[in-house]
Amino acid sequence: MGYMRSLALCRILCYALLMKYTEKLAARISATHSALCVGLDPRPEGESLADMAFWLRRVVQETAPYAAAFKPNIAYFEAMGPDGLRLLMDLIPEIPRDIPVILDVKRGDIGETQKYYAKAYFEQMQVDAVTLNPFMGYDILAPFLNTPGKGLYLLAVTSNGGAADIERQRLSDGRKVYQLVGDMVERARREGAESEVGLVVGLTNADSRLFAELPDAPLLIPGLGAQGGELDALNGATRTAPSLINVSRGILYKSPEMSYADKAKMYAEQIRRALSL
Repeated sequence: MGYMRSLALCRILCYALLMKYTEKLAARISATHSALCVGLDPRPEGESLADMAFWLRRVVQETAPYAAAFKPNIAYFEAMGPDGLRLLMDLIPEIPRDIPVILDVKRGDIGETQKYYAKAYFEQMQVDAVTLNPFMGYDILAPFLNTPGKGLYLLAVTSNGGAADIERQRLSDGRKVYQLVGDMVERARREGAESEVGLVVGLTNADSRLFAELPDAPLLIPGLGAQGGELDALNGATRTAPSLINVSRGILYKSPEMSYADKAKMYAEQIRRALSL
């Protein structure tokens, strides 16, 4: 019986490894009827590393039933030094394997450096997807593009006011800069990239017109909750690729009278209605 259980587990894990990133994500969204991405942004304020680890595990355990994905932001872990990075690397394997993990790193550098970022995140940390800053050009994507089962989210329109400085600027042909990022998604498809490429679109700067100007690709949408984004911005957006709506502070730090599970459930239900899941 032990051998049969081990064989069954091996088959499940092998199948998971062969799945495309969007297949894993879509399966999780279907299983939970949720498109909530829970952001993990720990802010150490005097807590010990052990307390921080306990708190993060509690957040993951309580919110997992409502989470379509988890998104650790590496900056918060790096700020704790080497121990913080060890905390992150210990936490990732504890997240259930059927829940995609998106590592929010926003890296964008020349090829050789970018190659080592790719090795760190996909080989060492074994996350399912990463966020990348594409504004140095398409070639910086190359080290990340050919890993089966992985996903990339390119910054297209971020949720900050500074998105107006570059990302939303109009080009001479009438299009917007963020549409050039959308072109990178289309190019990756044409060239047969094994990793799947999506976009980051901040809810605070989005509307149905903007969504129509971007390819039908997986979206990671931050900005709901503490950043002031409204789900009404999604009205009229007709897309088939799976989208995720990220909430970090709204679950981790707001409404302390509510449990993390109750806050995740509340946001998941709001998102479900908005996306008609």
